[in-house]
Amino acid sequence: MSDVSDWWRTSIIEMEPGKISFRGYPVQDLIGQVSFPEMIWLMTRGELPGHDEAALFEAALVAAVDHGPQAPSIAAARMAVTCGLPLNGAMASAVNFLDDVHGGAGEQAVELYHQIDDAGGPEKTAEILDRWQAERSRFVPGFGHRFHKPVDPRAPRLLGLVDEAAAAGTVSGRFAKIGRAIEKTLTEAKSKPVPMNIDGATAVIYAELGFPAPLARGLFCLSRSVGILSHAWEQMCQGGRNKGPTPPAYRWTFDGMAPREVPASYRSQKLRQNGQIREDS
Repeated sequence: MSDVSDWWRTSIIEMEPGKISFRGYPVQDLIGQVSFPEMIWLMTRGELPGHDEAALFEAALVAAVDHGPQAPSIAAARMAVTCGLPLNGAMASAVNFLDDVHGGAGEQAVELYHQIDDAGGPEKTAEILDRWQAERSRFVPGFGHRFHKPVDPRAPRLLGLVDEAAAAGTVSGRFAKIGRAIEKTLTEAKSKPVPMNIDGATAVIYAELGFPAPLARGLFCLSRSVGILSHAWEQMCQGGRNKGPTPPAYRWTFDGMAPREVPASYRSQKLRQNGQIREDS
């Protein structure tokens, strides 16, 4: 049976009748003793976090749960419900919006922080930023915000918690220094504030805690799913049917051709003459 039992290989879960273990821990021992953030850590990393690590991790998850109906993923969830989708369908639709542009900045920021760290630390910030913008994108992930100016209120609070964790020896603090160096470099280049945003701040925490960059996006999806679920449920309770992105009285901008006639060769009279449309049709 080895060809069957080895079809999937996993170190995450062991299960047989009457037995479930996650990463070696019996599920009944985890229930009631391990928090949901600690469980996420255990499942993705293989070991339980320290309590101080778990507290910092939980803060990052809490901070990113929602950003209102103007966020495309949240809007998608609400529209999906008005089109008749159940909660799971609305959540799936919304999570699929969380890609490189809307939802991927945290992963990209962790990657950028590691590039700066690998190059020598904050002193290499300007050099690595130039390379990033030349090779990847003129947008620096995790910095600047179209709505929160001059400060994203979530970022200073999260960075303060990182500073406390660094002082306690829970994390190194080096990625917080890199994040602040990026913010300072961008602000000096633009001659105006370019604040670290929620993606940049949570990326600092995920980098400090040792999460690989791709997991940062997955963790953002978990976090934002709370807001997605909340908005989908609220819309379901409010009702509404087939709601689009704007109220019906509003129209889009049309920039196509002016009104024109269908060419003579396409007119129905000619088709009738050719016998392609019956006279009684």
